[in-house]
Amino acid sequence: MKRSVMEANLFCTHCNNETNHDVFYINEEITSVKCQSCQHEAGMKVDIMKKFYKELFEHIATKPSRMTEEYKQDLSKFIARLPIRVISKPYRFMRYLNESRKVLKYYKKT
Repeated sequence: MKRSVMEANLFCTHCNNETNHDVFYINEEITSVKCQSCQHEAGMKVDIMKKFYKELFEHIATKPSRMTEEYKQDLSKFIARLPIRVISKPYRFMRYLNESRKVLKYYKKT
């Protein structure tokens, strides 16, 4: 789960002017838009825990089919890379959990 920010030039209904805005995303979905001039923020209601559980479930549920596709494409490459992937998976998973935890923490306090 990743939180990202994009800058866009939009019309602000609060200060009645066309100004730069920060558009906040979780994954590829807009969660809020904040005017840089007047700091007015319009947010969308997001069930962050539901999104997190859905993303985690989809990632786990599709793993067997993704691995099957990889070994069907190139078995020797798959077998050669497997030991490195097995060793690095706990680190990659902890990195993912830490990133997701930061996003969850941010949205729980707002």
